[in-house]
Amino acid sequence: MTTAKITTGVAALALAACTTVQPAGTTTLGANPALDGGSFSSGGGLTVAAELRESAGRVAVCGVWAQSERQSVLTKFKAARVVDTGSVAVNGETLVHGLGFMPEVAPMADYAGAQAACVRTEQAWSAGMAQARVDINIARQVVERDVSQSGVMEVVFKPTGPGAGG
Repeated sequence: MTTAKITTGVAALALAACTTVQPAGTTTLGANPALDGGSFSSGGGLTVAAELRESAGRVAVCGVWAQSERQSVLTKFKAARVVDTGSVAVNGETLVHGLGFMPEVAPMADYAGAQAACVRTEQAWSAGMAQARVDINIARQVVERDVSQSGVMEVVFKPTGPGAGG
């Protein structure tokens, strides 16, 4: 086994240990959840809304996501997969990898009051967490790629900010 493979394996295990989460029930999002998301090169997009809560002395990440009502069939059934590649970070520290725990909701102008699912992290809750900066990250990615004799058709998700409309 090469040094690169060992290092990669150790890094992956360390990352997994840092991001262990447990289901923490549901809640109603407050007045100002963090919003982010992006758009598809074929039209339409996604919005993710998230916020932090205290749960058993730990930080819980709670959120929902929405996709545009009008978008390409190429992205309509892959949006959940794109959301699941996302993460939530607080003050530069990633707390949750994979946002698939969040329920899908209809697009809306204001996500305050939406019924959100939560996961409890291993991060201890502190008083400053209530005002902490929450960053939602979903990387640019190819959602669909079709190569044919007539050329290449590629649909890309780009992190351009909230993109579901509403």
